Amino acid sequence: MVYKKLAAAILAATVGACAQIDSAPQSADTALHSETDSGNTETAAVSSIRQNILDDTEAALPPTDIWQRLRQGFSLDRELQRPKVREYVNYFSTNQGYMARVTERSRRYIFHVAEQLEQANIPMEFALLPIVESAYDPFAYSHAQASGMWQFIPATGRSFGLHQNWWYDGRRDVVESTRAASEYFNYLAAKFDGDWLLVLAAYNAGEGTVRRAIERNRRSGKGTSFWDLKLPRETRSYVPQLLALAEIVTYPERYQVPLHNVGNDPYYTAVNVGSQIDLAQAAELAGVEIEELYLLNPGYNRWATDPNGNHRLLIPSDKATRFLAELDKLPTDQRVTWQRYKVARGDSLSVIARRYETTVAAIQQTNKLRNSGIRAGQTLLIPSASGPSAQYAYSIDQRVQRRQSAGSGQKSSYTVRPGDTLWGIARSMNVKVRELASWNNMAPGDTLRPGQTLVAYSDSGSSNSQNRTTRKLSYRVRSGDSLYRIARKYSIDIGDILRWNKLSRGSYLQPGQRLTLFVDSASSG
Repeated sequence: MVYKKLAAAILAATVGACAQIDSAPQSADTALHSETDSGNTETAAVSSIRQNILDDTEAALPPTDIWQRLRQGFSLDRELQRPKVREYVNYFSTNQGYMARVTERSRRYIFHVAEQLEQANIPMEFALLPIVESAYDPFAYSHAQASGMWQFIPATGRSFGLHQNWWYDGRRDVVESTRAASEYFNYLAAKFDGDWLLVLAAYNAGEGTVRRAIERNRRSGKGTSFWDLKLPRETRSYVPQLLALAEIVTYPERYQVPLHNVGNDPYYTAVNVGSQIDLAQAAELAGVEIEELYLLNPGYNRWATDPNGNHRLLIPSDKATRFLAELDKLPTDQRVTWQRYKVARGDSLSVIARRYETTVAAIQQTNKLRNSGIRAGQTLLIPSASGPSAQYAYSIDQRVQRRQSAGSGQKSSYTVRPGDTLWGIARSMNVKVRELASWNNMAPGDTLRPGQTLVAYSDSGSSNSQNRTTRKLSYRVRSGDSLYRIARKYSIDIGDILRWNKLSRGSYLQPGQRLTLFVDSASSG
């Protein structure tokens, strides 16, 4: 009621002013007119007052959607006189489809991002920064090894408490990465005396780069604001992009840009499940698709939560009550699927862990093993996924597989051996290092690990075709053979053997059984 009275007072106070301006004599040369939605004309002065009334009224009312909330928290000078800012205002306003997509993608996260930034006293413009960084995609990955919607590189992520291991990557965790970004922004704000444009520049280019640019200008007697500094080209565009987005969000009708309708309400509820849980099972308990669960919990790399990490799951708010009720009915030891495995001669924990898509530590913890020593005939309890790997569509293996499938031409694979380098592998596969890195979602300087499988693509009609180095082989299974031994012998991946022969991961090989293999000619003897 208070807000309605306030809005009415603002409108009433300006009616007289509008009437006076409308009735004042104007010459034909000085009167400016603009079209209203009804098709009538009004003077530019009245139009300006009318816009001010709307702005003041919106500022007085509680926000009904997230965009209004952000507008009320915007505090940066948008510097519209700068050519680069105007350039990006034009770019975003003429790419309406892109703006519709990224604001739709933000709907799961942006309310919670705004909440965390507000609590950290950071300008609300920063809630739009994930559009610049990642198009609000928490699975975004750059070849500089930056990951998540805030695009943390591994070292910076660790500096701000973002844990990264086989099971989990905190750089993609929606809650944790936003916390880390907020801490980083405030750290930079303290370093640059609260100049938020310098904070943005340092977030993009690095604190040292901005500091050195300031010192150079200071020694030369030049200005030290963002606009005065000589910074990398990407950074000179980075800050104007955010300012342009703030202008667009402030006046979407003026620029005819559609913003996805996002309420000023929580999208998810955080639930501590207390133990490791299979994500497919969690999705079933919540009554949501597993894709939705991954989109809310993109920090989890595999088919389950981290057995040794925190056990928080983000659940859609309207499903949280159901999820908690169903979870209470499920005993802790039934939250993942267990398989019994009888250790064979020559097995090791690392081999078994790789076979079942888990870790040595998880097997040791489950079986109360003090070290990695195991013996033939021993039975181990192995945590494993309840469904096929393809069911976990946003697990890291499936994401990499989708990216790898983006290559064209004949596909070949290579299993990394100790001492291998990306350059050496690229040379042996007759491809460029940068192409090989791109196909495998890597940077050229990334470290390789033995057993890792890389893929490459070549034009099937060229002289470098895979057919020149790879041939089809019918292999007869011998007594004592295992998928691992066959894969190691021919330097191929177990997953490829399963796919070529339509086998499941739990399949047993029988002596005399025939397998179809596609192997490097140099390894097939």
